[in-house]
Amino acid sequence: MSATEKRATFSLAGIYALRMLGFFMILPVFVLYADELEGVTPLLVGIAFGAYGLTQALLQIPFGMLSDRIGRKPVIVGGLFIFAIGSVVAALSDSITGVIIGRALQGSGAIAAAVMALAADLTREEQRTKAMAMIGMSIGAAFILSLILGPVFNDWIGVPGIFWLTAVLAVAGIGVALFLVPQPEHCQRHRDAEPVVGQFARVLRNPDLLRLDYGILTVHMTITSVFMAVPLVLRDILGMDSSIHWQVYLPVLLGSVVLMVPFVILAEKKRKMKEVFLGAILVMGLAQVGFYFSYTSMAGLMTALVLFFTAFNLLEAVLPSMVSKMAPAESKGTAMGVYSTSQFAGSFIGGALGGWMQGSFGFSGVFLLGAISASLWLLVASGMTQPRNLRNQLLHVGQLSDEESNDVLLRLRLVPGVVEAVIVNEEGVAYLKIDPEKTDLSVLDEFSTAEA
Repeated sequence: MSATEKRATFSLAGIYALRMLGFFMILPVFVLYADELEGVTPLLVGIAFGAYGLTQALLQIPFGMLSDRIGRKPVIVGGLFIFAIGSVVAALSDSITGVIIGRALQGSGAIAAAVMALAADLTREEQRTKAMAMIGMSIGAAFILSLILGPVFNDWIGVPGIFWLTAVLAVAGIGVALFLVPQPEHCQRHRDAEPVVGQFARVLRNPDLLRLDYGILTVHMTITSVFMAVPLVLRDILGMDSSIHWQVYLPVLLGSVVLMVPFVILAEKKRKMKEVFLGAILVMGLAQVGFYFSYTSMAGLMTALVLFFTAFNLLEAVLPSMVSKMAPAESKGTAMGVYSTSQFAGSFIGGALGGWMQGSFGFSGVFLLGAISASLWLLVASGMTQPRNLRNQLLHVGQLSDEESNDVLLRLRLVPGVVEAVIVNEEGVAYLKIDPEKTDLSVLDEFSTAEA
């Protein structure tokens, strides 16, 4: 990667991490605080908890498309500003209605698609996968860190203070966007990084992609509902002060990451993607059963948490990889856009359903919801095809005439290991699906006009 590409990748990863850290720090502490709000009911707590997911799901694709028209940075800065305003509204509210409005505003600052599009503008096609992976890693790191920091900051400054801190982090993100992120020479649509209107029908007709969309919806529905119950179980059933809840989350998360790694290797290197995927869904369901029967025991709860987070982390790693493998070469950005929309919708559904189940049936009802959801998902996922060991590859082929484009396309499709090839002339890019074990990348490099 060039110096500019590194600067772009790290600064955009920083924006994402700052924003998601604020989102995630609320997870382990929000339900502990919500009892103090005026007009509170379990259902309204769940709606407040998941409200950001609803507005994020509705707006992230439109905001990404808006960034094609008015530029990436205006959308990113505007989205972070809306996010900061929502954080302030939530911090100042003493009623559950006010917090719902604040959380919905937070989600309205939907910048995910614009950030990915800007990353694509600032990186060469051959370096883009690496940049996207680094941004994804920043999100995972923010999630793990937030579950530790959330209880600590709650003890120091309370949930309103965390909302204020979230607003500060958003402002810091604005500073990074304005002063550290390079200015792209030009913006264009990138089919590997953002949705394209003409590709939605193709993506939504693909049954395997729909299964994966349903899957990420279930994952985030489940984790949101779990955090509607577990913090209260730790405090009210097991008598653990909320300031030290991190002492539960830290070993659980570390243990789950260690347990997850061998299965990621088994899925990717040993070509056991479907088997690992289905096994993770099964383990997530068993964890919910464990919660249901043993949440009154610290040992039982922690065992179930380790199982749950091992499955959760594994699915968070495997699901995007499966979407990338199964999406048509020129539709990856569209497939990932629908996938992300499903993810955020799951957060809202999990909050609302989790709150309703808790109010109606107690903690057991929340865990029963998770077990049923995992069972249904396992049934849906069992019919999917085994993902092939394919990788997306982009080549900058430059501006070609129709005749030249057809000639290059024909020659690309004859390269051993190239499974799919599409050239989009207006972008000057060839979108490929390749088998990395059969493809000689040096042969593909001969087609590229990108500067080294």
